[in-house]
Amino acid sequence: MKKAWRIPVVLLASSLMCSSLGWSQPNLPTEPDEETRLEEIYDHETQMIIFLYSLKGTNEVDYVVGRKVLEHQRSVYGNPVYYHEAYPLFYWWNHTMYNDPEQDGVNGNELVYQEEVDFDPSRYKPCLFNGQRC
Repeated sequence: MKKAWRIPVVLLASSLMCSSLGWSQPNLPTEPDEETRLEEIYDHETQMIIFLYSLKGTNEVDYVVGRKVLEHQRSVYGNPVYYHEAYPLFYWWNHTMYNDPEQDGVNGNELVYQEEVDFDPSRYKPCLFNGQRC
């Protein structure tokens, strides 16, 4: 009879531990609308376009995504035009960098790449053409 109640107790304890772990880590928010976008940076070295957002509306960067650029060119007006992947390869939010190797949007399969990291936009090298950004 002792064995009969041990299994449910172990299952209950393990389910409580798993659910409590889920409560302590906030979920990564989906990519925000363009209204909250502060800037976009085309990184020539990695061939990625980086979008910087302010979710709180404070003009302070608090959410970043990076997409692989498939092709870029200039419009007839000289403005850069980027053709990029539909979903980001990486996300940065709440001092955590997430990787999404499947590039399928925020759906829970993102991997934590690095924690307790600040986003530094200066590490990206913009493309320059005659002294102007590409």
